[in-house]
Amino acid sequence: MNDFFNGILQWFESTHLQQQIGEVDYVGLFTNPWFMVPFGILLAYMIYKQSWKELVIMVIIIGVWWVSGTAYMDTLLVKGEIQINKILPVIFGGAIALGVVIYLLFGRSD
Repeated sequence: MNDFFNGILQWFESTHLQQQIGEVDYVGLFTNPWFMVPFGILLAYMIYKQSWKELVIMVIIIGVWWVSGTAYMDTLLVKGEIQINKILPVIFGGAIALGVVIYLLFGRSD
């Protein structure tokens, strides 16, 4: 079983996914018409179908993505040590976002 997880870990490291996510050009992405036109059509369709749950979840995902790239997130680790006074708001914010998503998916029906 340990070999299985080591294989997955090696595959994940070989894809350089963390590096690719860190190097995303946000301004270029949101000014690129090949991304914005389908994204705008998706949002318009969700509003037309009144899929409010999915819209809120999409906004939360985009918000978490945006927050993860702020300068505040860069200061969470100083010399390899977690700054507890800075990590607690992130943990509570993540817990609230996760709670909202769980409530929307499982807590109520349309």
